[in-house]
Amino acid sequence: MPVTAGAGPTLGAMMNPTPPTAPSQGPSAPSTPLLAFVGGGNMASAILGGLLAAGHPPERVVVVEPHAPQAGAVREKFGVRVEAAGGAALGGADIVVWAVKPQVFVEAAAPCAAHVGRALHLSVMAGIRSDAIARATGSERVVRAMPNTPALIGEGIAGLFARAAVTADDRAAIERVLAPTGETLWVAQERDLDAVTALSGSGPAYVFFFIEAMMQAAADMGLSPEQGRRLAQATFKGATSLARASDEPPETLRARVTSKGGTTYAAISAMEAAGVKPAIVAALRAAQARARELGDEFGG
Repeated sequence: MPVTAGAGPTLGAMMNPTPPTAPSQGPSAPSTPLLAFVGGGNMASAILGGLLAAGHPPERVVVVEPHAPQAGAVREKFGVRVEAAGGAALGGADIVVWAVKPQVFVEAAAPCAAHVGRALHLSVMAGIRSDAIARATGSERVVRAMPNTPALIGEGIAGLFARAAVTADDRAAIERVLAPTGETLWVAQERDLDAVTALSGSGPAYVFFFIEAMMQAAADMGLSPEQGRRLAQATFKGATSLARASDEPPETLRARVTSKGGTTYAAISAMEAAGVKPAIVAALRAAQARARELGDEFGG
């Protein structure tokens, strides 16, 4: 992907214990960036909590959260500055993380726009395309991320897309911001984020849905709810760990435990007869199409 010269400040010294300095002013910018979060909900809290645990000083963070109870919770939990609205408080921000609901983005961005044009912007909002973010913020240095809910426990994965103005140093800074939430995966085209949304963004719900079905079957077969839950969750965790540790494709791993005429064979045959695999593929395509529709709905 092409990049432009003039990288912005990075998180290179994020874990440096040196006391923070004043907000950055060009070439003399401090090594610890000032981070601004617009929105203080679950995803913002997951990112912020991880960064603070890694050593980012709380005095180098400002959070914009208009909902008073949530603002108070963020202030109490993290000890960071919390503002009710965006504005001049964001003027020194090196990185702005957009974590508001997509339907309120334009309203939330309006008071911020005059103050964040020099910043690097990271969006974890669904449906808001980078063109819309660039227009609303006055910055071409925009990265879109599609995280998922396991980020809340540091086990997520986020698909990332960077606009052309985002430099290699900017990308590294974004990766450091998201590191506490889990893995990152860059895609070359913004439309690929719709597929990421369908696969990993919505994916935890598919897993929970399958666990629900396994627990229901466990109850039907006479096991207790707790037994069914433990067996289903441990099976998913173990199978996923085995798949990650193996160089072999999932088809091979599946075949190893599917002896013809055995119990697993009976189960897989029943799923194949019910069209489970094509139904899953169709479900993901439906999620991809809806992600594209939301992008059209919110502009871009």
